[in-house]
Amino acid sequence: MHIYIPAPLRVYTGQQEAVTVAAVTVEAALQALCAQYPEMKKHLFTADNKLRSFVNLYLNDDDIRYLEGLQTPVKDGDSLTIIPSIAGGAASLEAAAVADSGETLPELSNAEIARYSRHLILPEMGMEGQRKLKAAKVLCIGTGGLGSPLALYLTAAGVGTIGLVDFDVVDESNLQRQIIHATPDVGKKKIDSAAEKLTALNPFTKLVKHETMLTSENALGILADYDIVVDGTDNFPTRYLVNDACVLSGNKPNVYGSIFRFDGQASIFATKEGPCYRCLYPEPPPPGLVPSCAEGGVLGILPGLVGVIQATETIKLILGAPEPLIGRLLLVDAWRMKFRELKLRKNPDCPVCGTHPTVTKLIDYEQFCGLGGQEKVANTIDQMPVEELKRRLDAGDDMVVLDVREPNEYMIANLSEAKPDLKFIPLGDLGKRIGELEEFKGREIVVHCKMGGRSQRAAEQLQAAGFTHVHNLAGGITAWSERVDPKIPKY
Repeated sequence: MHIYIPAPLRVYTGQQEAVTVAAVTVEAALQALCAQYPEMKKHLFTADNKLRSFVNLYLNDDDIRYLEGLQTPVKDGDSLTIIPSIAGGAASLEAAAVADSGETLPELSNAEIARYSRHLILPEMGMEGQRKLKAAKVLCIGTGGLGSPLALYLTAAGVGTIGLVDFDVVDESNLQRQIIHATPDVGKKKIDSAAEKLTALNPFTKLVKHETMLTSENALGILADYDIVVDGTDNFPTRYLVNDACVLSGNKPNVYGSIFRFDGQASIFATKEGPCYRCLYPEPPPPGLVPSCAEGGVLGILPGLVGVIQATETIKLILGAPEPLIGRLLLVDAWRMKFRELKLRKNPDCPVCGTHPTVTKLIDYEQFCGLGGQEKVANTIDQMPVEELKRRLDAGDDMVVLDVREPNEYMIANLSEAKPDLKFIPLGDLGKRIGELEEFKGREIVVHCKMGGRSQRAAEQLQAAGFTHVHNLAGGITAWSERVDPKIPKY
């Protein structure tokens, strides 16, 4: 049988997207996978050998939780898909609620009729559908990679009111994928940059700017004025906050999307009859286990692809169209241009939307995602500032510098000029190549990556293997470029 490996975990399988194993049960298949690639085990199982709660397994197209769990039998020709958090059927009553609220729909002006003429001649849309779009209020959380295309297309389509939530500023590295922003916008508030483009695109759309971080204190108040929420976030605390706020707001549809490297996901959560995000992922992965797009990268076109899917599903919800992505998870592989669909089920034991919910108000999501305890985790490894490393290298101190990034990243920028005998072992290879560092066990080792996340995990791995003088370079090569040597390119 084949086990399909998600993009975040392929670093531990030599970038293989599928591994062939011989097994009679799902559990035996995973054990065979971990026997071939030992580094996979800690990402799939806890220390007491239980499957991690943020890892979902699909045998062919069925969630094993609704089969026989890990003891589900498998046979030759089966496929097992690992779906970690990175991130239907008939028309839903909840979806139709937006379209059939009983309120009088606004009229269209002659100018609007001319603008939306290609919509109006669609039998599925017509005048009534366009008036439903004009009456709709949609909240877009984030104006970045996913937020850019979805806000542009919802505005162009004629959604009457669009709320924007963002507090960030435009950075040059955003422009590769955040198409709502342009070079002159670098340094400008994203929410202002986005609003300018959307107003220029369609003056008939009312834009409401929420220049703030979405928090447990303000989320319910912000969501209250909108019919549908579209999640364009890129971090787990906000993703769980959005999900819980949508459920607690009376099952407000949450149009979900996530992206990583060449892979994307899309679904609709938090409707009354469908699952919520926590039904799929009850708990987040530990901090740092799943790399961000800043560390793992993302194909610039991918958020456009997934964001357009989100915009499409939002418009379908407004119109009450059949077969929205409720109870379905759409998987996008942009590299091979393949789409897969997996069935999702509402979990009766879900802590938020289940029959006996235990989460009845918004919580501290930083703490829930383990970020509140990040300092404690980091303190197990000394965090060396880049200035300190520079001073000690200039002084000729006997130190080993280990780069654990990927080979393509090393080609972009490296510290070989500052440390000619730099050691380079990608994080995914460290477990099997750790013996190459045995001779340095008594020396100080400074581990670095792009921003400090992967090197933290590598440093902990070295420490567990008996290396006693290990430091993590705080901020990684990015901080070195910003504060030590600006000739080193940032990426």
